[in-house]
Amino acid sequence: MITPEKPVNELQRLESLRELNIMDTLPEEAYDNITRLASYICKTPIAVVNMIDADRNFFKSSYGTDLKGSPRDVSFCGHTITDPENLLEVPNALKDNRFSDNPFVTADTPINYYAGISLLDPKGYPMGTLCVYDSKEHHLDEEQKMALKSLGKQVELLLETRRANSVLEKMKEELDESYQVLQQFASTVSHDLKMPLANMIITADVLKAKYAVKLGEEGAKYISYLKDSGLTLSDYINGLLDHYSNEHHSENSVKEFFLNDMLEDIIDLLQIADNCEINLPDNNLLIDGNASAIGQIFMNLINNSLKYNDQEKIVIDIDCTENEHFFNFKISDNGIGIAQEQQSKIFDLFTTVAKQDRRGKKGHGIGLSTVKKLVNSLGGTITVNSEENKGTVFEFSVLRHNIPV
Repeated sequence: MITPEKPVNELQRLESLRELNIMDTLPEEAYDNITRLASYICKTPIAVVNMIDADRNFFKSSYGTDLKGSPRDVSFCGHTITDPENLLEVPNALKDNRFSDNPFVTADTPINYYAGISLLDPKGYPMGTLCVYDSKEHHLDEEQKMALKSLGKQVELLLETRRANSVLEKMKEELDESYQVLQQFASTVSHDLKMPLANMIITADVLKAKYAVKLGEEGAKYISYLKDSGLTLSDYINGLLDHYSNEHHSENSVKEFFLNDMLEDIIDLLQIADNCEINLPDNNLLIDGNASAIGQIFMNLINNSLKYNDQEKIVIDIDCTENEHFFNFKISDNGIGIAQEQQSKIFDLFTTVAKQDRRGKKGHGIGLSTVKKLVNSLGGTITVNSEENKGTVFEFSVLRHNIPV
């Protein structure tokens, strides 16, 4: 018996194999289908997808045998990967001095025939083999050899899909970790800033009330600027806290509620001016869903319709329909609208439209990003349709919590 040599790129090969994270994993149907097909095409009782580590073989899939692996130093496949570009066929192992006294060949149930093809990674390093065995002398014809090579390419595709999924999973874990750090940072900083900001706003009111005469008209104007800046920053911080809060919300928020009752509560909170007309849906639908999340979505969208509107009379129309799986909502206004080139970006965090609101201020680009995140967390989608100076229509859906029977 001749012990197989190690490939010249053994270290790189082993590193690539470790990246696959495939050793000692459970069987998978995709690999089992290939070994079953290889056995059928090659007319052999045994077929194996074999991954070759530093000192052992692991059978990721084995058809026709209960073995789960073998030592590398007595394996046929160890010889195959030393010439990874070519198929290795051993018609009769008893007549081949590399294998004649191999323990698998001299066993009570011997292996006398072997054919295997290397499984290569994108850099050409052999990860293992697809191989077939028989207990008696055997020969593959050219079509069978070509088929075995083709099946080997299919295994390579499965391995690279696994590698790509592993990389994506690792990236996702890193992104989740980074997001949690950012979430904690935003929450901590925002909370730490809220109290000093509140003190600044209150101090501005006190200065204006107590020292208006000494400050004079110009001084009072600067105090007003200071308060407005504080309020703007406070809105920004509150937006950050909303955006980085738990998008899933509590299960306790899932309940049945009438939509129009919720909308009326929101309108009361927003203290709608007399020049604003808000038309609620004709059908007061009973909604089963996450009340706090849906309420926050409507609060943001209605507030936007109020802020970005320069009409003497503001008109906001709200509609709702339902189907088997979704509640569908629509909010239309007669406001200043959104430019066509900006509509694809308005849901991105910190993206703002060019126009100012009724108070002459630009948004901070957090509200609509939060809305989209909430809608997505509720299993729905949101779209916008707008034309400058002719109004905006937001449509969004949420997945029903209880699907009708």
